[in-house]
Amino acid sequence: MKAIKTSSADFESVLSPLEADVLKVLWPNKKLKVREIYNALKPNRKVALSSVAVILDRLYQRKIVERDFETGRGGIRYIYRPVKDRKQFEASVVEDAVNQLINRFGQTAVSYFNERFSKK
Repeated sequence: MKAIKTSSADFESVLSPLEADVLKVLWPNKKLKVREIYNALKPNRKVALSSVAVILDRLYQRKIVERDFETGRGGIRYIYRPVKDRKQFEASVVEDAVNQLINRFGQTAVSYFNERFSKK
């Protein structure tokens, strides 16, 4: 597993920078322990192992990641995996944003989208 470059501009509106970086580690690897994610992040980001564990728990509560556990020396370890791949996650973020615009602005938003995308 290689280290990642940290840049969370893609998901700024829905994820914190650390949440985005954690997902960027998880997406290509599919399934990782907290320490594995921490080890991938630490070359490019000053972060504590406990912070990574807290972020993963938040992502789990928001149903962005799932977790299994394994028992080993020292107790239980969680193994995290993303619920959606990156492309599916991005699509759901766009869908939520569009739905919020339509719910807030109704026909005005729909008319704008029709105008905007019929030009291309």
